[in-house]
Amino acid sequence: MSWHLAKLVLVTIFFGVCFLMLASVIGLNSPWLGLLTMFYLMGWLKVAEPLFVLRMPRALRAVGPGPHGNRLYRWLGVRSFGKLLRNTPLRHLNGSVYRASGGKSFAKLQRQIASAEATHFWAAVLFTPYIAYVLSRGFLTEAILFIAVQIVFNVYPILHLRAVRARLSRVGAIGGVSRSTKAGFERA
Repeated sequence: MSWHLAKLVLVTIFFGVCFLMLASVIGLNSPWLGLLTMFYLMGWLKVAEPLFVLRMPRALRAVGPGPHGNRLYRWLGVRSFGKLLRNTPLRHLNGSVYRASGGKSFAKLQRQIASAEATHFWAAVLFTPYIAYVLSRGFLTEAILFIAVQIVFNVYPILHLRAVRARLSRVGAIGGVSRSTKAGFERA
């Protein structure tokens, strides 16, 4: 058994035990278990990345090198969100999407960014019906909080990663990565 598979099995057991322990304290009917499950899924997918990588649906996979919704992205503050991620300890949540000191190939960086985007996308897809379910059970405050969490932890990261992939595709269309462009990725 490979080390990556062993690590994935251990993380699965750890998350399962933690889930059961919390469920025994707050109850299986608690809406908070769904939020925890979303975070567990995202962590589990990150650990599973060396074994397999999620992909975006084919219709959403491509981003062009053009101005990827620049006006809308500016209005939504996507670039400011990216700066917040880079300039705070939040950067360490997923360091694989940064090009550190030229130690990562351009292709690997693109794969890591696409994988992170897909992870947030599928977490959002699976969490959205749960939010509707929580709302249908009459937990209005929790549903509103979960919508806010969905926006901050999934929607904005997806938008930011798509914008970064668009910038990467512009560089790929040029045919090379210059030193100044590499520095630009660090700021992206």
